[in-house]
Order: sequence, then structure tokens, then C-alpha cells
Amino acid sequence: MPRSALLSLHRASAALALLLIAVFWSSTAIAWLLPGTAATTAVKQGIAYALPALVLAMAAAGGSGSRLAGARRQPAALARKRWRMPLIAANGLLVLVPAALWLHWRAQQGLFGQPFYLVQGLELCAGLANAVLLALNARDGMRLHRGQA
Repeated sequence: MPRSALLSLHRASAALALLLIAVFWSSTAIAWLLPGTAATTAVKQGIAYALPALVLAMAAAGGSGSRLAGARRQPAALARKRWRMPLIAANGLLVLVPAALWLHWRAQQGLFGQPFYLVQGLELCAGLANAVLLALNARDGMRLHRGQA
């Protein structure tokens, strides 16, 4: 794949991943503010159904980023991106995906209560952490592209 196409894939997949996380997070927060549980149930279902798109976007961003970096010397921005990626992946696979699926299951069963809201709070914190880490990676990626790393 030509470098320009790989760069386009990386940018698009990273932007999609960050956008999906932002939509998941804000939808959850808004549903929390609405009376009743119907909005929360709908949001949790939507997140569960869109989760494969997020996982694919993250995988594409990580894989294309790794190929773009190749064996380059490690400027500071590239080193920071490489350090953050395992944290983002672990947070997503070990916290966010299981939490999203569990919350969807609980919402479909109408099982709201303290365990649901504790896990939802954890999901919001973990999602915010991933959004911040992805935004920092985007910043460092732009610095690398401009040659300012």
C-alpha cells in the first residue's frame, strides 16, 4: 500500500475511533440525565451494536500506525504514541468492551441499580481516558507529520 494511502487509512480510522468513543460517552451521559430507563436502554443497545465498528477502527488505526512508524528512529512524539497504544488497547479490551456488553445485557433485562451504575461510571471514566489518550496521539501524529517531533 502506498504511504499516502496508509496515512489516509490511519487518519480516517483514528478519527472514526475517537468520534465513536465521543458519541458513546456523550450519549451515555445524556441518557443518564433523562428520566426513566428507556434512553439508557437504547443507548446501551446502540453501543453494543456499534462496538465492532470501534474495534475495527482501533485495529486499523493501530496497524496502520505501526506500519507508518516502521523502523524509524524514535522521536519523542513517536515514542509517546507507542507508549500509549498498549494502554488504549488494554483499556478497550479489558474494561470498555466487557463493560459495554454487560451494561447492554443488564439494560435489556431491566436490571438497573447500584451494580449497573457503578459499572457505567467505570465505563465513563475508562472511555474518557481512552478519548484523551487518542487525542494526545492525534496531536503527536500531527507533529510527526509536520516534522516537529
